[in-house]
Amino acid sequence: MSACPECGTHVAPTLLQCPGCRRLVHADELKRLAAEAEAAAARDELTVALAAWRQAQPLLPHGSRQAQAVAARVEDLVRRVDAGEGVAPAAPPPEPAGPPRWGWGGVVGGVGGVALLLWKFKALPAFLLTKGKLLLAGLTQWTTLASMLLAFGVYWTVFGWWFAAGLVLSIYVHEMGHVVALRRLGLPASAPMFIPGVGAVIRLRCYPPTPREDARVGLAGPMWGLGAALAALGLFLATGEAAFAAIARVGAWINLFNLMPLWQLDGARGWRALGRAQRWTVTAAFWAAFLLLGDGLLLLLGLAAGVRALGAAPATPDRRAFVEFLLLVAALTALCALPVPLPD
Repeated sequence: MSACPECGTHVAPTLLQCPGCRRLVHADELKRLAAEAEAAAARDELTVALAAWRQAQPLLPHGSRQAQAVAARVEDLVRRVDAGEGVAPAAPPPEPAGPPRWGWGGVVGGVGGVALLLWKFKALPAFLLTKGKLLLAGLTQWTTLASMLLAFGVYWTVFGWWFAAGLVLSIYVHEMGHVVALRRLGLPASAPMFIPGVGAVIRLRCYPPTPREDARVGLAGPMWGLGAALAALGLFLATGEAAFAAIARVGAWINLFNLMPLWQLDGARGWRALGRAQRWTVTAAFWAAFLLLGDGLLLLLGLAAGVRALGAAPATPDRRAFVEFLLLVAALTALCALPVPLPD
């Protein structure tokens, strides 16, 4: 609640007018945010514009024409950011129309997209160079750095310092994937905070409002985690050091576990955007991976996916989430098959 500067009446943040004197309470703030959003859009900094419009939304009365107009702008910006337009590496903010419906015929096209994404991973060095600044951003927060060092110390006593360092960095990269995805969508997010033995968490003030956006955020963690595992694998191939292969394998296993479509795990968030045909295809991928590898985790994933596939599915499935899901199942399963024992 805020107080009207004219008469002192308490005004809810969702009201534009004071119920006492009818003064426009949030008009100046709305004008400022609109000007900031328009200026950012003109500079092609769409993430900054998106963050400003999202801040303006709670200030507008629900269902009003202004609220509907701002919602339309947000949806358009989300679509453009999702397509890779105008994504500027901006500072963190103060805290969609779906694709056309498609059925089993689109499944074949989605599987073909997996091969394309796998091919794109040959550009991993370029990815690391362009995303390096974003990865380091989390380390500027003392809570992240302090909890990271604490987790490192705990894991060091159990696994040794090489493996502990690799494990902590893998978890950090995974969580920063979520943070970057949230900030791309103009949603506020804290830097990661580590909890030894559990992993790490980030704090949200605003949950992704649509299944499509939630899938982007949820699957970004395993996608970035896959990148970290591939980097560890590359170091193993370059040095022959078994610890790097162990880091790649364990990191892949952790990210594969996160694909379980239950609770608040990343897989459950990606699952929200999948259509019925897509869900059964992902379920079949889990079972195929289990038959190839024989890992009990894959059996559990297949069972959980089969149960969730029976539930209600969205009318407009998201192809990108489907392709990312299949890519993650294939690539992470392959990394989990690395014949490398854990270090002493």
